[in-house]
Amino acid sequence: MIKIGIVGTGGIAEWHVTEFQKNNYSTVVAACDVESDRLNTFCDKYNIKERYKSVEELLEKADIDAITNTTPDPFHKDISIKAIQKNKHVFCEKPLAENYQDAKEMCDALKNKNLVNMVNFSYRNSSAYQELVKTVQSGKIGNIMHVDANYYQSWLSSKYWGDWRTEDKWLWRLSTNHGSMGTLGDIGVHIFDFASFPIGSIKKLNARLKTFKSKGEKIKDYILDANDTFISMVEFENGALGTITSTRFATGYSNRLKLKIFGDKGAVKIEFDDPLTEGSKFMFTNDIDREFSSKEDKLKWETIETPPTMNNFEKFIDSIKNNISHEPNFKRGAEIQNILDKCALSNNLNSWVDI
Repeated sequence: MIKIGIVGTGGIAEWHVTEFQKNNYSTVVAACDVESDRLNTFCDKYNIKERYKSVEELLEKADIDAITNTTPDPFHKDISIKAIQKNKHVFCEKPLAENYQDAKEMCDALKNKNLVNMVNFSYRNSSAYQELVKTVQSGKIGNIMHVDANYYQSWLSSKYWGDWRTEDKWLWRLSTNHGSMGTLGDIGVHIFDFASFPIGSIKKLNARLKTFKSKGEKIKDYILDANDTFISMVEFENGALGTITSTRFATGYSNRLKLKIFGDKGAVKIEFDDPLTEGSKFMFTNDIDREFSSKEDKLKWETIETPPTMNNFEKFIDSIKNNISHEPNFKRGAEIQNILDKCALSNNLNSWVDI
């Protein structure tokens, strides 16, 4: 049985502990948080006996094989490196770090260490996305020419998710002083991974970041200054062009991710809110050379149904259990962080930048 310590017991930790506790080969035996009340409430709920107020104490005293790092973004680097130095496998919530230099230091800490390391790019959990990647990389749709990727949220324009003005879980995402990198860091990390993984590296990009929601307004101790919308044009190493965008003002959408990839022999597309409940199908077309009999003869897309596959939590345990390496790992996390940093640089320079 693989024994896990969870560092950070906020909202996202509930997802992590649930996934690891239901796995037949893992269990969460210890937890750590600087806030005692939150730690005890969490541990009581999930029947975790060992409780620690510092990661140093957890790593020194707890009998664990791995940690799952669910702390806020600014703490990802230091906590993960401390665990690596104690020879613990690490599963880290996204984004991997606050910037590329920190992410690179996390990767460097793994040198000469036979340790499993993964970052939770949760949209990789979609079985259909995994099959879509295989379809594109197999050459079935030919040479890739254009990519269109969008991530739509609406919690700044709708109360579907609650009232962002009164809830800390939303307010911190609008404040750089509280560790937020805005929409770019929070969901850009997903959409850049989602768009580039099937195709390959991005060569250069031109990005614009915008804060529409009352920039500089203060609610409680949150100064609202983080970007809430971004748009980018990208060129891939293979020559393909693409647009990658996201906003929190997408009225009519709760949490919608869309991806379309066009090649010279066909195309694929996928969209969903939740990768597990909706992400089991994508669409494919190679309707290129067919003769059309009339205007009513529509272009044809085929729906591809896919069976369940391992999610990131299962891949992490499988990697430890069988001494293999699953994606997305820290190296991939660092690559995406470099892209995010270059988006910010491009916005500041108002120009294209090389990756």
